[in-house]
Parts: sequence; C-alpha cells; structure tokens
Amino acid sequence: MSTRPIRFYHPARGEIVCLDDVPTTRSVLQWLRSDAQCTGTKEGCAEGDCGACTVIVAELAERAEAVGTPSAAATVVGGLSLRPVNACIQFLPTLDGKALLTVEDLQRIAGGTLHPVQQALQECHGSQCGFCTPGFAMSLAATYERHCRAGTRPTRQQLADDLAGNLCRCTGYRPILDAGQRMFELAPARLDTRPIERALRELQAAGGGQTFGYAVQSRHVSPPREDRYWAPRTVEALAELRERHPDARLLAGSTDIGLWVNKQFRDLGDLIFVGEVDALRRVQRVAGDDGREWLHVGAAAPLEDAWSALTAAVPSLQEVWLRFASPPIRHAGTMGGNIANGSPIGDSAPVLMSLGARVVLRRGARQRRLALEDFYLDYMKNALERGEFLESLEIPLPGSATRVQAYKLSKRYDSDISALCAAFAVTLEQGVVSEARLAYGGMAAIVRRAAGAEAAVQGRPWSADTVRAAMAALAQDFQPLSDMRASAAYRMKTAQNLLWRLWLETRPEDPLPPECTRVWSSMAAGRTVPAAVTIAPAGTLARSLS
Repeated sequence: MSTRPIRFYHPARGEIVCLDDVPTTRSVLQWLRSDAQCTGTKEGCAEGDCGACTVIVAELAERAEAVGTPSAAATVVGGLSLRPVNACIQFLPTLDGKALLTVEDLQRIAGGTLHPVQQALQECHGSQCGFCTPGFAMSLAATYERHCRAGTRPTRQQLADDLAGNLCRCTGYRPILDAGQRMFELAPARLDTRPIERALRELQAAGGGQTFGYAVQSRHVSPPREDRYWAPRTVEALAELRERHPDARLLAGSTDIGLWVNKQFRDLGDLIFVGEVDALRRVQRVAGDDGREWLHVGAAAPLEDAWSALTAAVPSLQEVWLRFASPPIRHAGTMGGNIANGSPIGDSAPVLMSLGARVVLRRGARQRRLALEDFYLDYMKNALERGEFLESLEIPLPGSATRVQAYKLSKRYDSDISALCAAFAVTLEQGVVSEARLAYGGMAAIVRRAAGAEAAVQGRPWSADTVRAAMAALAQDFQPLSDMRASAAYRMKTAQNLLWRLWLETRPEDPLPPECTRVWSSMAAGRTVPAAVTIAPAGTLARSLS
C-alpha cells in the first residue's frame, strides 16, 4: 500500500501543511507549540480535562450532512462543520484532509483587531493568569459562530454547558459567562469559510484511494522499526486491513488512547484510524422488522452526534448526555469506542444496556450481533474475536409505555468519572411491570444488569413494596468494591436509593416533577441556597463551579 505525507490546512499560516517525518502518535498540541511555534495554545493537564489546549477542527459540511449528523451536534458555518477538540490528545495524522483553527486565527478573523470573543473577555475581566484563556476563547468562538448563524443568543446555562470542558482556577466563571453574553453585543466578526473550503476541496481532490497510508521510522525503539498508520475510507477497506493486521491498534477519538501515550508512555505500534469511514460515522433512525423504531449508530460516530440523536428520541437522557465528559471530548470520542473500551464506569453502556441495545461485530464480510450485556466477559475483556471490530450499535427506541431514567453520581457534577451510573427502563401494562431492564456501571468489574432486582419487579404491580423488594435484591446482585471514587457501602446504598428515586418519579399517583429532584431547580427556585453561592445568578455560577 502506498503512503504519502500528512496534509491539512492551517489558516494561521495560510497554507496546506505537509508532514512526512513526525511520529504517528505526535499530538496536535506538540506540533503546534514545538514545530509550528504557535504557542498561543497551552498545555495544562495533557489528558483532555482542563481545556487549555482547545482548538477547532473543521471539515466540509457536506460530509456531516451525508452521515446524518444531528443539527444539535456540530457547528455548521457556511460549508464547514466545526468541532472544538483537545489538541493534547489528538494524534497529528488524524488531521489529514481537515483544517486546524487555533487562537492565533481569531485576530485574523477580526481583520487584525481583537475578535469579539477576545474583546468581551477583556472588557468583562474574564482572565487573570491567562493560562486557560485561549481554550475558553476557542470554545466561545465555536459558540459564537453557532449562534450567529442561527440568529440566537445562548442563555447563561447554555454557555456553562458549552464551557464544561474548560477549567479556570483564578477568575471564576461569572466574568467568563458575562463575556459569553457580551460578545454578541460587539461589532460582529464572522469566520470567512471560503478559503478554508477551497483548501479542503483541494485536499479532497488529491486524496485518492480507499485508504490513506502514512509510515515513519520510529526513533524510540531498538531495533528501529517502521510505525504505520492507516485511515481507510470504506468499511470494506477497514475490514480487509483489520484481518491483515489483527495486532494493529484501532484508533477512534484517541480520548483514551491519547492518555496511554501522554501519561503511560506506551508504545502503540501500528494504528488503524476508523474516523474516516463515513459509514461508521452514520447515525440514523430506522424501522425495524419487529415493528419498533431503532437508532443505528456507527461505531465511529462522535459521542456528541450519538447522544444528540438518542436524547432527541428519549428526552429523559439529556442530563446524562450533558454530564458525559465535556464538549471537546464528546466531539472527538465515539460511542463505539466508549462501548468497545469496556470500562466498568463508562456512561454509555448502562444506558444502552437498559434500552436493550445490541452490537454489530464484523470480521471480513461476516457480521454477527450480540446483546450488549453478552459483549462484556470480564474486566476490560470482551467477546471480540481476533481480526474483528465493532461496526455499529443498534438501539431499540422505547415505546410510550416504557419509562426510561438514568442517573450519574460523581464527585464533580460536570466532566467527571462516575462513581456509579444507573439506567432503568421499566415497561408498564395496566400498572403491572411487563419488562424491567435495570443496568448499573461502577458496581462490578463490568457493566451489568441487576438480574435479581429485575426478577423482583417482573409481573408485579408497580408499587412502593415492589420497588423495596428490588432494592433488597441488589445486595445479591452486586458486591461492589471500594476505591478512590466511592466506598462499597456508598455504592450499594446509592444504587438502592436510585431505584427509590425512580419510583418517586414514575409512581402512578403524584410523581415527583424534575424540579423536586434536581438541585439546580431547587436553587433556581430559591430553596436553601448557601450564602456563598447567592452572589451568582441562580443556576449559573453554582452549576459552573461543580
């Protein structure tokens, strides 16, 4: 297979960049700061948590439209689709065929003066040490373009959600949120997408072939070897590569694998990038043979796209979506990667398991389907065969008789790993439970359904006594461990309490509305707000400080 240099468009330099002697795992941030001397983008945590390194990756919008990207997911401006991502964990070869916008571009967009985002941050005193400011500016720039195009203005809560992946340790979020509102009051400065579109079409025309191949001599191993990177563009090319190179590492959003390099200094060897396979990025609702509607999610669909489509069908899952990592992580990471990773605290698996999702696995031309609960065998061990890969997820959408709720417990409200994630789907027929799927993450070595608790409610009236029986049965379903996130006793108690909360929110008579079960609603209503928090508008700073 022929190889060629990595090629992408860098507006700050006004040129297409060609690279042919960089390691396959060199991060975008390392290239920006050390090679391109674009030092405005900062390195903070090097693991995608702090957002200091936020950049915007652009690609042609027609591709997003072709794969069915939900309108709520990507920011579409002109002919471009924009996504904020963390440069510290994005591998440089994944930029091939795309455009990279950094904080250096903002002044250029504004014609040599401060961009409205920068001007607003200055006027509102949104920066002290300034280290986090470039990341905030880039996240706000994406927000600015999205709302300018739609002719809307974000609420403070929407701004807080957009900035959930950007951490500030000195200014605090009130002036930054002020800047997020102020930037729309200043003279507009919009991104001119035309030169970027022309460059991307030039790259597209010169791409050629079903697979982009890149190879480089590794300087860090002995004896020397050639590290190879492939980015197939079709499922067939991916399947062929995977069979031929079963030991190569599959790469999607690198939101996990990037940490293996930055924090564990692991040697990854050959890489097969799945993010260029359009069929694997597709998200669509289809009618199933069983008469139900299904959501089909390609394994390479970004988390933001997949969760946006899922919550459009099941609105009760919106809070879990917003609390799943941060926007830059969700725009890079994939739902397929989150499922294949097999982490017992991954937030996708409990939700999809409660809905009855199945995985579609492929090896060569052969496909097979497994219920998601059968995919996990043991801690970080799954049912994938050698040379096989996860192709898609098939999620049956619940009917009107099914109540779906999901709850996440973590030390920090936004952008934190779960101590416990629970997802419940209970179907009622004339007040009797006809089906119950109760899934938990964080309670065992794998995400698992609570078989005993399900049996305790199956065929019984949906009542307080029934739910208490299910709560008692959890002690036989799980023997959780204690770790840095939570003790075993805490996990068991809260796992039981979440079942009781489900009952309170779904009981036939006087179910509790959301404002009675969510702290932010209580604070907005002025109930028992701590004095230290009352300096902020209700429900904004408090949410942001989580």
